[in-house]
Amino acid sequence: MKLDEHMLLWNQAAVKILDIRHMIMNPGELLEHYLLPASSFIYSVRGSARLRLDGMQQEANHFHVLHGGKGALLDIEAREEFEYYLLFYRAVYAFPLRKELTRLMDRHQPFALQYGFEPDEPLPLLGYLSRIEQIWEGAGNLDQLHIKSLFYQFLHELLRQLEMQGISKRKPDLVAQAIRYMDAHYQEGLTLELIAETLNYSPRHLSMRFKEQTGESPIHYLIQVRVREAARLLLGTDAALQEIAQTVGYSDVYYFSRIFKKYTGLSPVRFQKVERQRRRSEDHPFRLAGISIGLPEMGRYIDNDGDNHYQYKRGGSIRMRRNTKPGLAVSLLLSLTLLLGACSAGVTNGGAAKSNTNGTSGNTAATAEANSTNTADGNQANEAQTRIVPTAMGDVEVPANPKRVVVLYLLGDVVAMGIKPVGVSEVSEGAAFEKELADVESLGTWFEINPEAVMALDPDLIIVPSEETYNKLKQIAPTIYVPYDTMTTGERLALLGQAFGKEQETQALLDNFNAKVEESKEKLSAAGLKDKTVTIIEGGKKEMAVIASKQFGRGSQIVYEYLDMKAPEILQKKIDVATEASGDSVSMEVLPEYIDDYVIRSSYEGMDDLTTNQIWNSIPAVKEGRLIELSFSLSYYSDIFSLDKQLDFIVEQLLATAAKS
Repeated sequence: MKLDEHMLLWNQAAVKILDIRHMIMNPGELLEHYLLPASSFIYSVRGSARLRLDGMQQEANHFHVLHGGKGALLDIEAREEFEYYLLFYRAVYAFPLRKELTRLMDRHQPFALQYGFEPDEPLPLLGYLSRIEQIWEGAGNLDQLHIKSLFYQFLHELLRQLEMQGISKRKPDLVAQAIRYMDAHYQEGLTLELIAETLNYSPRHLSMRFKEQTGESPIHYLIQVRVREAARLLLGTDAALQEIAQTVGYSDVYYFSRIFKKYTGLSPVRFQKVERQRRRSEDHPFRLAGISIGLPEMGRYIDNDGDNHYQYKRGGSIRMRRNTKPGLAVSLLLSLTLLLGACSAGVTNGGAAKSNTNGTSGNTAATAEANSTNTADGNQANEAQTRIVPTAMGDVEVPANPKRVVVLYLLGDVVAMGIKPVGVSEVSEGAAFEKELADVESLGTWFEINPEAVMALDPDLIIVPSEETYNKLKQIAPTIYVPYDTMTTGERLALLGQAFGKEQETQALLDNFNAKVEESKEKLSAAGLKDKTVTIIEGGKKEMAVIASKQFGRGSQIVYEYLDMKAPEILQKKIDVATEASGDSVSMEVLPEYIDDYVIRSSYEGMDDLTTNQIWNSIPAVKEGRLIELSFSLSYYSDIFSLDKQLDFIVEQLLATAAKS
C-alpha cells in the first residue's frame, strides 16, 4: 500500500482511544502469544527486546515503533530492562466513503497493517504518548477530547516520519491469525462472525481468504479441531458425553452427537465402543492418527453454534455447498442480482427471527383440496403475476405462483401446505418432516446461511425466520420475514398463507389440528387424565432442565397450551406468567420435588443412563411406570406438521401409560 493512500484513509477515519498502558519488563521476561484486542501501537522507549508480531521479527533498541491490527499475535522477549507504551484504538468511517475509497479500504485494511521502524526523531512521539498516559486515568469528557487530539498529533508525527524514512508495510497473515485463534478458543461458542469480528475483518473476506489458502472454510477447520479433541476424550477418559461436548465447545449434546457422526461416520457412543474394542484387540495405545474410522474430509462448509437446551438457543451445522462456477462468474452473477434487486420497483422484503416450525399429518384430504384450490387461484393470480404481502419489514411484492421456494427453519408449516421447496435449512435427523424433505437441497443452518448457495438455486421466493437472515438474502429474491417467536401458530400460518396465496388451505390446516386437539382432550378426560400433572425434563445425572413455559419445545406447547394440562404447582406458577422459553436447572437431589403424576423426558442418543440412579428410581412416577421418553428430534420443532405428530405421540403414550397403571 502506498503511503499517500494510507494517509488518505486515515483522513477519513473517526478514532476512539480504547486504552493505553505503560509497561516495564525485567531482563529475560517473556510476553508470549498476546492476542491484540484492537489495533495497536507499541512504542519502546528504553532497553532492548526482540519483538514478533505474527511472525514478523524486529529488534527494538531504545526507541522503536510497531503497529499491528486486531487479532495479531504479539511476543516480546526482553533482553534487558525494557520499557514501552501500548496504545489500543479503534478506527471507523463515520460517513459513507466514495466508491474508490471503499475499494481501497477493503483492499488494504489500513488499521490492520503491520509495520515497524526506528524513528529519526523519537522524542515528539514519546511526548504525545506520555501525555496521553498521564491524563488517561479518570479522564472526563473534556479530557477524552484532549486525548483524541493528542493521538492525532502523535499519528501526524508518525506518518510524517514514515514519509521521510520510506518505511514499507506488510499485511498481517489473516489465515494464520484465524487458525491460532481457533486452536486457542475452540472450547468457546465461536461463529464465523465472531472470529471475523475478533480479527477485524468481514466474515466474507475471512472465509474467502481462508479457502484460498487452505481449501476449506474456517468453521470446517474449527469443527475438525473439536471433533479430534472429542475423539481423544472419548478414548482416553470415562467422562460423560455431556461433559465432553461442553469441553469441546458444544452446549447441546444432541447437536454435538450429530456433528461427530457427520465427521467420523459413527455416533460418539458407537465410536468409543468400536475404537476401544479395536485398541484392546491390537493391544496398542491410542493415537489419533491410528483411528480406523478416521476423520474424513467433508469438503463442505459447516458452521455451528450449539443449541443449548437449558437456554433455548437455536443451533446446528451449516453446510455450504461448494460452488462449481468460477469465482469471478459468481461475483458477477451476485452483482447482477443485486443490481436487478435494487432496480425493482419498490420491493421491500421481510426478515426472520428464531424458529418453531411444524406441520400436521392426517390432512390428506385437506392437502388435496389445497392443491386443487391452488391451481385455480394460481391461474387467476397469474393474470396479475404478483401480489403484495404485508410483513413486519414492510410490504413485499411476491410472485403470484412461486415455483422455486427456499425455506429456512419454517419447514413443517410449508410441508403441511403441500409445498415442495428447492432448498431448505438443515433438517434434524428424526424430524417429523424428514422424509418429505429428504431429496431437497440442504443449505445448512438457517442462522449461518450462505447467500451464494441460496442464489445458485435461483429462487423466486425466500422464507426466513430472523431479521439477520432477511438482511443477508433480501436482494436475491422477494423475502418474507416470519417472526415465529412472537406469533401464534394461527398468525404464522395466516402470514404464510398470504405469501403463497393459500389462505383457505392454511385455515383448513389450523381447523383440522384444533379439532384433533379437542378430540384428544376428550380421550384424556375419559381416561381420567385431564387433571393429572405432567412434568417435562431434559438432562442427566448432574443436572436437569425442568421446562417452565409453553414455548420451550420438547412437547411443552402440546401439553401445556393445546391439551391445557398442568404441571406441579412449583412449576405451574412459572408457566402461567412465562412470556418466553424458560426452565429451571435443578440437581438430581431436588428433582423429585418437581414431579408428581407423569413425567416426559426428552430423549436423545448419548444421554445419561439413569436406570441405576437411586434418586431417579425413587421417584414414584418413574418407579410406577409413568415415564414417557419423547424423541428430541420430534419435539425440537413447533410447526403445525410437527405439532400434529407430537400430539399423536404424547396422547397415545399418556393413554397407554394410564392403562397399565
